[in-house]
Amino acid sequence: MVFNTGSALLDAIVLAVVARDKGGTYGYKITQDVRSVIELSESTLYPVLRRLQKDECLETYDEQYNGRNRRYYRITERGGAQLALYKSEWLNYSSKVTSIFMGYNEGSSEEDNK
Repeated sequence: MVFNTGSALLDAIVLAVVARDKGGTYGYKITQDVRSVIELSESTLYPVLRRLQKDECLETYDEQYNGRNRRYYRITERGGAQLALYKSEWLNYSSKVTSIFMGYNEGSSEEDNK
């Protein structure tokens, strides 16, 4: 992708991925789900997960899987509120960028822009 992904957008994407499963999901699956949208290495993901956990947007728990512990991440109430804010901001931001790319000016009709 030619566009850089800033930390706020990365946080929003990770929160959205984790929020899909109310029971929580684990790091490798999060990485794969995020990679379906943007290129991301595990070395980039884990600091994001730690930051979101530190900010109380995610909580963790461990479960046995094939004889070893697997760390799961689950969105918190605070994380849900942050995700709602990110979604709202994204819709506003992306619609403005799209209008610029498509050549529409705010306040003018589609006919004025032809």
